[in-house]
Amino acid sequence: MGGVFRGHQGPEMFRGYNFTITCSTQPQYPGGSFLLTFTSSNRTQPAVNHSAAFLFPAADDSHQGNYSCVYENYVFSHNFSSESELLSLTITDLQAQSVSPPAELSVRLVNGTTSCSGTVEVFYRGGWTGVCFRWWYIMREVRILCRELNCGNVVAESIGPQFEKGRGRVTIYSLCSGEESSIGQCVITGALGVCNRGYFHHVTCSDSVRLVDGAGLCSGRVEVKSNQSWASVCEADFDRQDAEVVCRELGCGAPAALQGGLYGEGEGQTWDKEFQCKGKESLLLDCDTSDRKNNTCPPGNAVGLTCSEPDDVRLVGGGSRCAGGVERYDQGEWRTMGIKDWDQAAVAAVVCRQLGCGSTVSVLPGNTTRAFGVKCDGDESSLRECLRSHRLLPGITVICSDLLVQPDIFLTDSMGGVFRGHQGPEVFRGYNFTITCSIQPQYPGGSFLLTFTGSNRTQPAVNHSAAFLFPAADDSHQGNYSCVYDNYVFSHNFSSESELLSLTITVGLSSQ
Repeated sequence: MGGVFRGHQGPEMFRGYNFTITCSTQPQYPGGSFLLTFTSSNRTQPAVNHSAAFLFPAADDSHQGNYSCVYENYVFSHNFSSESELLSLTITDLQAQSVSPPAELSVRLVNGTTSCSGTVEVFYRGGWTGVCFRWWYIMREVRILCRELNCGNVVAESIGPQFEKGRGRVTIYSLCSGEESSIGQCVITGALGVCNRGYFHHVTCSDSVRLVDGAGLCSGRVEVKSNQSWASVCEADFDRQDAEVVCRELGCGAPAALQGGLYGEGEGQTWDKEFQCKGKESLLLDCDTSDRKNNTCPPGNAVGLTCSEPDDVRLVGGGSRCAGGVERYDQGEWRTMGIKDWDQAAVAAVVCRQLGCGSTVSVLPGNTTRAFGVKCDGDESSLRECLRSHRLLPGITVICSDLLVQPDIFLTDSMGGVFRGHQGPEVFRGYNFTITCSIQPQYPGGSFLLTFTGSNRTQPAVNHSAAFLFPAADDSHQGNYSCVYDNYVFSHNFSSESELLSLTITVGLSSQ
C-alpha cells in the first residue's frame, strides 16, 4: 500500500496501512519453519521455498517494536535454529509526517543487509511492488539504480525466484541509455500483476566507496561517501593495502594500477582522513584512519585505481585456462553460458579479454545443454557487464590466442663451470654447459626453439622439456637466450616465449 518509508531511526510504517515482514534463508536443507518474534507476540509459519511472509493488516501501536526471524529445522536427528538480526519498526501517523509520497517509478532495495542491497522494488501506481524485469538484465540499468539510491559501484546482481509469496509484482520493460540519473527517466512500460516468464532481480551496490570515470566496473577515481556526498581521496592518503580492500569490496580482483590523476579530478570535496588498512578488511570504512598530514591535496593527486577483473569466468574442458566451454560463477555455482549464433564473436572477445588470454582465435560449438543466455557488445571489460536473460541457449567453446602457459628456461652444467656473478649467470671459458627449456604439462608434443644472440636451435619436446648442450664455452655463447614453445592444437599453431636468460662468458682465473 506504500505505507512504509525509511525514517531517521530506521523503517517506519504509517498507522492503518498493511505491511509484510518476510523471513528467508539460503537454500541449505528442505523444510523447517520460521518463528517471527516481536514485542507483543510471536507467529510461526512453515518455510516454503526457504521463506515465509507474515502479513500485518492495519498497522497500529501494537506493531511497533523489534522483530526477528528464527529459522528452525530438524536435521541429523537434532533440532537446529538460527536467528536473524533485529528489525526495529516505528508506527507513525501519516498526518504527522512532512514527507511526500515517492515519485512514480522510484526504486528501492529491500531485505538486504544495507540500504544499498536487496531485492528491487518500484513505486508503481501508488504502492511499492516487486519487479519482474523481463528484459532488464543489462548492467547499465543496474548502474543507474545504484546511482539513483546514492550508492556506489555495482558489486553483484542476480536473478531471483520468479514468484515470492506475499509480494506483489509488476513487469517492467525498460530502455536506458546509461546516462540517466534514475530509472524513471528511462523509456518504461509496465503491467501490474503480470510476470510472464520473468524473474525478480537482486542487486548489491557498494555502500560507501566507488570508482568513477573508469573504463569498466573495476577502474576509476576512488571516492568515499561522506555525509551523503562523495569525496575524492588524495594519493598520499591511500596505498596498496587500501587498494586491496577497495577491489575486494567492489567484487573485483587484485589491484593492477594505483596512481594519482589516473582518472581525472573530482569536482567535490577531498576525503579528510588517511586510510591505514591492513589489507584483509572486508570494507574500506572498516579500516583504521588517522588525521591527514597535509591539509590540501595538490591538483592531479586524486587517486585512481585499476583492479583486475573478477575471477568469475572460466573456460573448461579445453586443457588450458585459455580454451574451453564458457562458464560463469553465478549465485553460488558455475553455470554454462548460452549464446546465440550472431552473439558468439562478441561474447568470446569479452571472455578472452577478462581472462587476460589475448584475442579470440576461434569459436566452436560447445556444450549442447541449453543454459542461461548472455549477450555482449564486444567492448565490455568483463562478462558481468553483458546482458543476461533467462532464455536457454546452447553453449560455445572459445579458443583464445594466449593458449599456452609460459615456458621456463634455466642453466645447468656437469663440469662445475657455471656460477652466479654480479650481473647474472656466468660460465668459465672452455667449460660445457646446458640450457634446458621446459613447460608445464598441458598438451602432448610440440617443440622448443632456443633463440640466442649467435643463432637459433630447435628440438622436439620430450616429456615437456628439451636440453640444449653447449661444449667448450667461448665468446660466441655470450648473450641473451629465450625458449619459445611451439605446438599445433585445435587446428591452429600456438607459441609461448619464456623470460630472457642473460649469460656471460668469463676467464676462469679472473674469477678466482
